[in-house]
Amino acid sequence: MRSDGPHPGTLAGELARLLFGGEERQHIHARWRDLIAQETFRHRPGLDSAGRAALSYEWLRVVNDTVRGAEELADDPGLLAGLHEWAAIVDGGGGLCTVASIHYNLFLGSLLDHEGAESRDLSDYTTLRRTGTFLCTELEHGNDAWALQTTAERDPVTGGFILNTPHPGAQKFMPNTSMTGGPKSAVVAARLLVDGRDEGVFLFLTPLSDERGLLPGVRVRRLPLRTGAPVDHCLTAFDHVLLPRDALLESAHGRLDADGRLHSSLGNRRKRFLQSIGRVTMGKLCMSGAAVGATRAALAIAVRYGDQRQVSGPRVGQRIPVNAHRSHHGRLLKGLATAYAMTFLHRSVLAQWAQQHAGRDTGRRAETERLIAVAKSWITWQARDITIECRERCGAQGLFAVNGLSEFPQYVEGTITAEGDNLVIWVKAAAEMLFEHQPPRTDPEAPGGVARLADPRQVRDLLAGAEVIWQDRARTALRRGPSGDPVERWNGASSAALEMVSVHARLQAADAFLEAASRAADPGTRDLLDRLCLLFLLEQLGEHTGDLLAEGHLSREQVRALPQLLDDVLGGLAPHMTDLVEAFDLPAAYLDGIPLVNSGHVSLADYATAAE
Repeated sequence: MRSDGPHPGTLAGELARLLFGGEERQHIHARWRDLIAQETFRHRPGLDSAGRAALSYEWLRVVNDTVRGAEELADDPGLLAGLHEWAAIVDGGGGLCTVASIHYNLFLGSLLDHEGAESRDLSDYTTLRRTGTFLCTELEHGNDAWALQTTAERDPVTGGFILNTPHPGAQKFMPNTSMTGGPKSAVVAARLLVDGRDEGVFLFLTPLSDERGLLPGVRVRRLPLRTGAPVDHCLTAFDHVLLPRDALLESAHGRLDADGRLHSSLGNRRKRFLQSIGRVTMGKLCMSGAAVGATRAALAIAVRYGDQRQVSGPRVGQRIPVNAHRSHHGRLLKGLATAYAMTFLHRSVLAQWAQQHAGRDTGRRAETERLIAVAKSWITWQARDITIECRERCGAQGLFAVNGLSEFPQYVEGTITAEGDNLVIWVKAAAEMLFEHQPPRTDPEAPGGVARLADPRQVRDLLAGAEVIWQDRARTALRRGPSGDPVERWNGASSAALEMVSVHARLQAADAFLEAASRAADPGTRDLLDRLCLLFLLEQLGEHTGDLLAEGHLSREQVRALPQLLDDVLGGLAPHMTDLVEAFDLPAAYLDGIPLVNSGHVSLADYATAAE
């Protein structure tokens, strides 16, 4: 078995400290890292989709037995996001991450975030005698879920509610509501009706099943197998299900008095809905964490494979590692630079949210929520590209699930859609940032010489100039649009506005990267991170050189020099690839179970079966 983790005092050890933090590394990451090192989380060949879905719940119980308290986990942003970061690498990611995210964040977290949690008996959920799920999206209402049509009508006699699905389009779409995993309860988003008045969408605690099966009035139909996470996705409907008065989750955004009158701090029904499903913001952080974890694992496997895989060299009989070729290691190094940027950005936005969750710095809540959404989209999109690249760099062997790569891209696809479709998130952010966000504006400096492009902080400032250019372009387009047609007016500005958001996301990642590099205790580590960040920034800058040249931020000499500079940076970083992935601190037991990188411990042939 290989040594387990980078040693303190080494380059990889210092990189790991910066990636995972000091106290956080022990409190958060060591716990989950040790968990997934257990033998029970190794690949199990031969399971069909139903068996893999059942295994996800089996693993969820192992997680629950590990935590000191399920409520503590649901209420700790760092611990919860950290779970996703490590659970995502288990057997290609997917099932465990999905059911854990739903149970601890969306279900249990929603109960804890509303009033009366201390008076509810949560023991069935914290012990997993009942698994929690979350029912919001409907067949006909996804990104406009605030317009959903499931109803919960107040019964004036009992004070309780009648939960109903009025038509097929209002069926809850794809929550994990089958009997797989045992009895379940749900938090259901439904439109509160009181004496015929529509008070908006609220959440209702609803038991779905017990040990004998589905409860009366609950209809569940299993959906076809989808790619990615092996989870029991279903269509779920309600036929006049009776709920007690305390099923309604209440807080300042909405409380019913004894006479059925609603008292709310928010007069807008859409705002009430967004307040009800506030856990979706934490869910975005969980999806970012999962994508970051999957990306690092994919890169660690691909780089190790490239070191071990021998190909013919330039001389007869010579064998060299495939990583010796720039065409191979260059793509992986670009992925590594982006993965470090993704990790540092995730750490930054998570820390900001933890401050909000603790009741500090609440004046920036809306801005923080927007940044979390922007980061989630950018991180998950990058994760898809990098995990696909890693699979390709491992050739045909990367296609086998036992080698730990082939299912990462499929799982990441789910994170792109979960907790808000990425493009829709960015469209919303673009509309807000068009005028609310004011990036620093400075007069163009003289471009200077080529040497300026070797300084990551100077290149970062050039990228900031690109953000200003795209914001100005979007504002101009919006003003030119037809005043009487708001859709067409936005259509004319949206492309430029979305590019503004894209540059903003990359700029935030670069800032988090540079800040982390500045905290390196060792000058050699700081220099390596600066060069890795430079690689990241040069890659981001390439598509904006035309604009920056036109605006006087770059010279023709600098634009011509960029390709060679990029290649020189790759050449300087290539000898450090092993240290860069060793810092990801993947458990030895995890890597030893992957034939692709095992170098003799176990091979793909060990999983082969006799042909009939």
